[in-house]
Amino acid sequence: MANSKEVIKMRGKVVEALPNTQFKVELENGLSIIAHISGKMRKNYIRLVPGDMVDVEMTPYDLTKGRITYRHKDQI
Repeated sequence: MANSKEVIKMRGKVVEALPNTQFKVELENGLSIIAHISGKMRKNYIRLVPGDMVDVEMTPYDLTKGRITYRHKDQI
């Protein structure tokens, strides 16, 4: 992605699992985006299921796609 200063970080909820390890995530502001798992989550076999709360990084150039960087243990 872009420089770390340009990254937009938001929190969201996994709504649907899509093919190719992509997920539909509904952000706190109500927007829905398509996000994929970051490399470290893939490497450590962290699994996501619909309903999980996650942190998402997005670039300001394309606000419809993002990268899931963290899965929260506590479900709100």
